[in-house]
Amino acid sequence: MDFAALMSKEIAKAKGTSSPSNDAKSSSTTTNKKFIRKAEAEAARQEAYIAEQKALAAEKEARAAAKRKREEEAAEEAKAREEKRRRLAEESRRRKAEKDAEEERARRKRLGLPELPPEKEGTPASGAEEAADDEEEDVPEDELTTRLRELGEPAQLFGETHARRLKRYRKLTTVMSQGPIPTTLALVDEKDMKVDGTVPKDKAGRKWLYRQLASYFSMVLREWEIALAHERNTDTFAGKAAYNAMAQSKETMRPLFRKFEKGDLDESILEPVVEIVKAAQERRYVDANDGYLRLSIGKAAWPIGVTMVGIHERSAREKLHNGEKGHVMGDEVTRKFLQSIKRCLTFAQVRWPPEDIRQMMG
Repeated sequence: MDFAALMSKEIAKAKGTSSPSNDAKSSSTTTNKKFIRKAEAEAARQEAYIAEQKALAAEKEARAAAKRKREEEAAEEAKAREEKRRRLAEESRRRKAEKDAEEERARRKRLGLPELPPEKEGTPASGAEEAADDEEEDVPEDELTTRLRELGEPAQLFGETHARRLKRYRKLTTVMSQGPIPTTLALVDEKDMKVDGTVPKDKAGRKWLYRQLASYFSMVLREWEIALAHERNTDTFAGKAAYNAMAQSKETMRPLFRKFEKGDLDESILEPVVEIVKAAQERRYVDANDGYLRLSIGKAAWPIGVTMVGIHERSAREKLHNGEKGHVMGDEVTRKFLQSIKRCLTFAQVRWPPEDIRQMMG
């Protein structure tokens, strides 16, 4: 065997021993290295996106549930506060009614007047408005339901009693008058407007009196409008001033008409107004003006000159004539409709002049 053959044999032997390890190494390298396809990467991305969206939806639902719970708790708290406020208001009204009744009994006892008849037991304090409608004509339950449905209104509201439903029906079917100041009161004819100068104590008599007063003031305002329409001198300053006075009087007397409708005009104002209207209907305008002055400024003497000096003396000075205070400064609404009554007197003495010239106001 020559040298070349020996060398080739050794080389072949060396290759044979080293090839298995090299093959194992290459195979391990191949197994450790991973290759991901594009489809697999897209599927993994979609799975991650779906999981993220589910987590966001769950978080959003949790926040919405917490918000609903807070809103329900807030609504329950508001309902509880409203119920408590209503109970306190009813309790306050009841205590005030009891206090007023006690003061009235004490006053009658002090003046020697007969005692008031006891109130009927079982009448709720909140049912005053229902008791006010007792004297009006009642409507049977079935007929009232039919009438409400014909008007396109719900037959019954939640917690609504028959009296409240009847009141709602009357409010829907109330016809407003077509006078200068629309009112729900039925205006009377001119021959029935004359008042007798006294304020009746019963409810029916007072309602008739309010209708008479509303009818008289409506007649005066209507005649005032007609007189200004006939003159047609709104281009001049005097004509504009007269029209503005009429329009302002008509506007400021609306609260008075609302009080006529509700029947809650104060007794200390109603009696002088009746006196003023009676004197005006009899064309005694000076006497009517005197009644207006007594109503507006009262009987208290006004101080002339420097009687009290200082910035803190007003309350003490007002206490001197506390029982003779006029109503013109009571509030702005009262002052305005009393001033409008005075303007109606000024026009009435021109439209219906008195027979006695001494009854003309200056």
